[in-house]
Amino acid sequence: MMRTSSLRSQDDPLSMAMRPSPTESDADRQVRLQREAEARRISEQIDEELRVEREVLRKSRSDVKLLLLGQAESGKSTLQKQFQLMYSPASLESERMSWRTVVYFNVVRSIKKILATLETWDDIDDGSDSQSTLERQEFNQDDFPLVGTSPPSLLGSQIPPSPLDLSSPTASSPTKSSAISDLRHCLLSLINIEPQLADRLSGGISVSGSGKGEVYVRSGWQARTIQKGHKLLGRRSKRSEAENSELTAERPGTALSVIDSDPLVDDVATMLHQSQEDIKSLWKHPVVRALISKRKLKLDEWSEFFLNDIARISAQNYVPSTVDDILHARIQTMGVAEHVFDVDIHGKTVAWHLFDVGGARGQRHSWVPYFDDANAIIFVSPISAFDQYLEEDPRTNRIDDSLQLFTQICSNQLLKKVHLVLFLNKTDILRKKLEQGLPVSKYILSYGDRPNDYESVVQYFRAHFLQVHRRNNENRRVLYTHLTNVTDTKATQSIIGNVRDSIFRGYLQSAALV
Repeated sequence: MMRTSSLRSQDDPLSMAMRPSPTESDADRQVRLQREAEARRISEQIDEELRVEREVLRKSRSDVKLLLLGQAESGKSTLQKQFQLMYSPASLESERMSWRTVVYFNVVRSIKKILATLETWDDIDDGSDSQSTLERQEFNQDDFPLVGTSPPSLLGSQIPPSPLDLSSPTASSPTKSSAISDLRHCLLSLINIEPQLADRLSGGISVSGSGKGEVYVRSGWQARTIQKGHKLLGRRSKRSEAENSELTAERPGTALSVIDSDPLVDDVATMLHQSQEDIKSLWKHPVVRALISKRKLKLDEWSEFFLNDIARISAQNYVPSTVDDILHARIQTMGVAEHVFDVDIHGKTVAWHLFDVGGARGQRHSWVPYFDDANAIIFVSPISAFDQYLEEDPRTNRIDDSLQLFTQICSNQLLKKVHLVLFLNKTDILRKKLEQGLPVSKYILSYGDRPNDYESVVQYFRAHFLQVHRRNNENRRVLYTHLTNVTDTKATQSIIGNVRDSIFRGYLQSAALV
């Protein structure tokens, strides 16, 4: 029988090259063995890195990538919080103290807006309504044409009101409310601290093309906000560890046992507590109530939520509640924030990568890099915004902009096979506006003489979104539509469960597993 030579036979050139010299000394042998051991270590490290990389790649192929898309103020970040509350409640709990800064900022900005509007109206209600020529002058489309690059209206929306003409003789009155003047004086120090709160949250970041005076935060702002407060605390105080320990307080019944001390936020908390009665008086003042009822003073929903509960918000040692305060707290997102959740679906745990994106016009270009490997999109449209206009472009109705944006998503070739879900959001605010008698046809000309009731309005808007989808649906993709109020935790989490199942079915089908 012929013997086959071993891999390291005497005739192997590699073996011969690696054979130690016959004259090798003990010192040379030690150096050689060390070099060989180091080479083996590096080789094994490379092998392990390749193995980990293959494993990460294998797992990433089984992950679900979900994009939350829609214009600014549509409710995307609130929906992200609902996902977080449902699948990673501990992470939301760990952020609670950072949301205290946002709540305070929301309250202070609301008070500032109320006082600014009162000053515009000379601290009185002159008896006119929002239809007066002082606040709104009606224009035809031909008289006030759209300019710039904005696409034509899909709904025939009305041009927004013209700026206030403060030179009009009816715009001023010789008699101002002395009570409001006194309240303005008492609240002056509180509203003057608003820029510092804004800077604490944003880090001084501004976004071009995103409206004036808005505050934006990047991903990870929660930790940075607290860290910045701690740095300021270190500069302002040289107290000993024993004295610093007195700055914390136990909060029984919560997972958050330490109140992080931040000099700026603590100052705002003190001012709010001291100004509690003045804020209540301002919020309940007859002139303020009249301006709100006549839509001369338009506040966001979160403003009313916090001001209606100012006694609790301004209490000492206030901590935001997980469900209500954090869901209503509002701060605009800049860029793209990724959140990863382990979602259990029928006994299988799948990592979901949820991407919450900034929706202002100046930020929408940042969406594109996330399109090529997305599994699903939830497009959020605030159908209550029929009477509102973009901060970035006051000539564009927000419903119109939402439809145009949805058209771009449906027609994008990279997204033709992506599972698509539509949230027609803020239905609670829509109901409230309609119950107050606000006519949709005043802002959406194409609505015509249709009934101004909830069912008719919802059906009208839904039909327009479905029409956009049909016109851009070569692959016969199903559009899952939901009427939502994403601040309603119970209803929203039920919808999230349905969306999760439908996305997972589509994901399995695309992976050829069913």
